[in-house]
Amino acid sequence: MPPLQHAIRLFKYQGKVSLAAPLAALMIARLPPLNSVDVIIPVPLHIRRLREREFNQSLLLADHIGRSLDIPVAYTNLVRTAPTPAQTTLSRKSRQKNLRRAFAVRHPGAIVNKRILLIDDVFTTGTTVNECAKALRRAGSADVFALTLSRTVGSDIVPDRILAQRPYHF
Repeated sequence: MPPLQHAIRLFKYQGKVSLAAPLAALMIARLPPLNSVDVIIPVPLHIRRLREREFNQSLLLADHIGRSLDIPVAYTNLVRTAPTPAQTTLSRKSRQKNLRRAFAVRHPGAIVNKRILLIDDVFTTGTTVNECAKALRRAGSADVFALTLSRTVGSDIVPDRILAQRPYHF
């Protein structure tokens, strides 16, 4: 198993939260210059999944990135409204159906005309970040960029090299 994939599994599924800082540093190192970002928002977990896991890996990454870049993090403004099944074994079509309208913005006024950097750990089909971005855009954000730690290629998790050019823009 490649080292990054191993580190992500330890972090996400075995609760090695001490890996959040070095993994966030990898994300920051690959982040190209952005025109000003107003706020960072982590991809949320549903409350049930949060209770099971006891932490939100995207929130921990967002926290380290926000502190390093001196950008505020809106920890709870984007919420997952439905307890969707885990995405790991689903096809692209099933993921899209599973996550359709699964996210909502609690306080739309806080993001109107804001440039948002959305943080997630793994980009597989793009469905999660796309659905989050749709919710943020419906609520009035000016721009949404997504930064992920890695992406899946076949069955492997690899560094998200697409970010060497630019983050995902919605």
